Amino acid sequence: MYWKPKAFYQDLFYLHNRAWDLQRRKRSTELTLLASRFIQILFLTSERRGVLSQSREKKSRLWMHSINGSVSFHSRLDSGILFSGENSKKLSRNYMDYLCFRTLCCKGPPPPRPEYDVVCIGLTGSGKTSLLSRLCSEATDNIVPTTGFSIKAVPFQNAILNVKELGGADSIKKYWSRYYQGSQGVVFVLDSASSEEDLEVARTELHSALQHPQLCTLPFLILANHQDKPAARSVQEIKKYFELEPLARGKSWILEGSTVDNMTAVKESFAQLIHLLEEKDQETGRI
Repeated sequence: MYWKPKAFYQDLFYLHNRAWDLQRRKRSTELTLLASRFIQILFLTSERRGVLSQSREKKSRLWMHSINGSVSFHSRLDSGILFSGENSKKLSRNYMDYLCFRTLCCKGPPPPRPEYDVVCIGLTGSGKTSLLSRLCSEATDNIVPTTGFSIKAVPFQNAILNVKELGGADSIKKYWSRYYQGSQGVVFVLDSASSEEDLEVARTELHSALQHPQLCTLPFLILANHQDKPAARSVQEIKKYFELEPLARGKSWILEGSTVDNMTAVKESFAQLIHLLEEKDQETGRI
């Protein structure tokens, strides 16, 4: 029978990740106990042929035992023979799965993801906090405008963005430049469905950011947010109105539409920003 690996992977990876965490923290005593528990759970053999070994770890879903030279894994989902001594030259599908899992489980931890410091700016109501909260899988039911600034570590598959979000109120905007130092990238969020007056203010602030000495050489991600609203301008309309082509010529920038109802597209936009950050990081390393 072909075993289903879901429960198998869950328990093994828990033990594996726990072991690396203890090793990282140099908790040698706990690491030894964990290794002993790992062996007890996975490599028990039965004294009575054909009877599944009973583990003292009642909560564990995994056991391993030998029957006539065969090796089998058992979980609450399923069980199956991975390798048989009577047919050792033939690698079954289960055994190949076992080898694949062993390769994954026994390798060292993945290399640490690079981290980049990014500043996020935009007027009040543009949707900065909602987008960042959704990216961090946080609730957005009771979002309130940011006063001052907040910092979120936003995880992605190949990087972590430490995003410093600055409040967009008039009383806070004049202090934005105090928080630019150390930034490696910029996220500018604008409300594409705002009034002409607010859109003009956003245009002025974006132009100021693009020309600021501490930001002008950094990659920019510009999000035309609230694309789901009826009054929203298209990305092309925003691009033309904000005069991005002539103003940002020679700079690294991305303009994309966004909405909290389509986080897949938002993540793809941030993935493009990460790519620009990586390229700039490599260029800096070559200098």
